Amino acid sequence: MKKIALITGATSGIGKATAELFAQHQIDLILCGRRQERLAELAMQLSQSVKVYTLCFDVRDKEEVFRQIENLPTDWKQIDVLVNNAGNAHGLAPVDKADLVDWEAMIDINVKGLMYVSKAVIPSMVERKSGHIINIGSIAGKEVYPNGNAYCASKYAVDALNSGMRLDLVQYGIKVTAINPGLVETEFSLVRFKGDEQRAKNVYKGITPLTAQDVAEVIYFAVSRPAHVNIADVILFPTAQASSTVVNRV
Repeated sequence: MKKIALITGATSGIGKATAELFAQHQIDLILCGRRQERLAELAMQLSQSVKVYTLCFDVRDKEEVFRQIENLPTDWKQIDVLVNNAGNAHGLAPVDKADLVDWEAMIDINVKGLMYVSKAVIPSMVERKSGHIINIGSIAGKEVYPNGNAYCASKYAVDALNSGMRLDLVQYGIKVTAINPGLVETEFSLVRFKGDEQRAKNVYKGITPLTAQDVAEVIYFAVSRPAHVNIADVILFPTAQASSTVVNRV
């Protein structure tokens, strides 16, 4: 029987790469994102290989998250894999100069959004005693770095939620996996620096960073393990990176 995967933040970066790889392996897809045009374009592309259903919502909108997931057609309600990928960084400033709006955005998207989507999907997995939740964290959830303050706090929360989910859901046979990348070249830095292309490029200057495809391959590896194997927690670096702050630039 084919699996169904729900992926948040599916219109770009890691989410899009994961959707494309899942489609290659015949996993039907529920693609979630805020940008309807991108969702439609991706759905058209991937529907050549698998069945695709799209949900357009912002994970920060609790009522909309629950409404859309609860109102999925019957054929789409059995979600086998949840990829909690939606997340963003906003700003990079010391705690005394940071913008509260940026802080709130990161907590709302990275933490509360993940909780809303998980809470909407988990009951069906519990009922079936089956499922796999993939939470996309970050090395920032393992090691705090200067000026990372609220972003690191949000990713530490994801790390704690991942462990808490695994403890609570093991009794139902539900797998829970954390994927924690280091430097990945996506729209991440462009969003963090609010469109400053040069500043975003400097993040990856002098190294070969991870690509979204690299992370997607690790996600698929975790999902494709036998029933008795759960990849619990992965830290993924480019070769040039050794920690959140130690990077060999040439």
